[in-house]
Amino acid sequence: MEMKVNIPNNPYNIIIQRGIFDTALNEVKKVFKGNKIFIVTDENVDKFYGERILNNLKDENIHLKKMILKPGEETKSIKNLELIYKEMALFNISRSDLLIALGGGVIGDISGFAASTFLRGIPFIQIPTTILAQVDSSIGGKVAVNLDSGKNLVGSFYQPKLVLIDPNFLKTLPIRNVNDGLSEVIKHGCIKDLDLFNKLSSFKDYDELFTGIENIIYTNCDIKRKVVEKDERDIGERMVLNFGHTIGHGIERYFNYEKYTHGEAVAIGMYKITKISEDMGLTKLGTKEKIKEVLLKYSLPTECEIDDKERLMESILLDKKSSSKNINLIFLKDIGDSFMHNIKKEDLSKIIKRMW
Repeated sequence: MEMKVNIPNNPYNIIIQRGIFDTALNEVKKVFKGNKIFIVTDENVDKFYGERILNNLKDENIHLKKMILKPGEETKSIKNLELIYKEMALFNISRSDLLIALGGGVIGDISGFAASTFLRGIPFIQIPTTILAQVDSSIGGKVAVNLDSGKNLVGSFYQPKLVLIDPNFLKTLPIRNVNDGLSEVIKHGCIKDLDLFNKLSSFKDYDELFTGIENIIYTNCDIKRKVVEKDERDIGERMVLNFGHTIGHGIERYFNYEKYTHGEAVAIGMYKITKISEDMGLTKLGTKEKIKEVLLKYSLPTECEIDDKERLMESILLDKKSSSKNINLIFLKDIGDSFMHNIKKEDLSKIIKRMW
């Protein structure tokens, strides 16, 4: 399966194929003519695929270097970004060389941001190894690192040259990571695709889910592709992709990125925001229960304890979807039908109190 993301001046292909990781060099050579490849991965991915990627990219005309980072959200830091810059400089990377991000969303985000800024921009390729990265973060060019004060506050829009998606990577994922990524799949169904949402609701078990996982991945990539092509810079339609994220990012920050994964926090955000929009009469009654049912099916939370609502509100207000006076929330009219709702920041505290 293959599709093209038609970003003006920066089009690229997404290839979804079991086993494509083992023939990656063939695809890499189609978009890369240099002689150095710098690979960034993390310890968890390296255990399974570190040696394999070196073997898969082995070529007498290409010099390879691999950098291994710690796993986890805390890796997306300025400190680690500087370490990547240092290692690329020692490797004498030039603008004609290549960076490959091999890992989940964290590795893709920090590696992509390093590529976008080192030498004012070098080519990079995404090889995502988690469901979350395969259906969401590897596509669309959002790259970033975190600050102590908030998530993804330093970043840019920088498109990869290629995205290689091998569903076989998912065989080595812990079930919590699988569910974490399925939260984004559920989100795509909520905002754009009733059939996808119903399909996720209907699977009997994970075996049935994984039997046709290529089709699930393709559908999700296609949803995001269409949105990104219309709004690369996240100033209009692309904001609907943030359904559940404004609240979810606040929850992640509130718990210092330790208690909930990104997908788990977004799951809570999706349910909570739909509960509010139903109460406001903006969403079809019963929608929140449908969302709750499918989230619980994949062991994703819908509730969390918040003791300090003011601190949560402060965390939410750091979200990038806000302006000086207003904040954008994504609501659903119904499953598959989303819209942006703009509220005044002073009204946010009322909404938070109604959520908890």
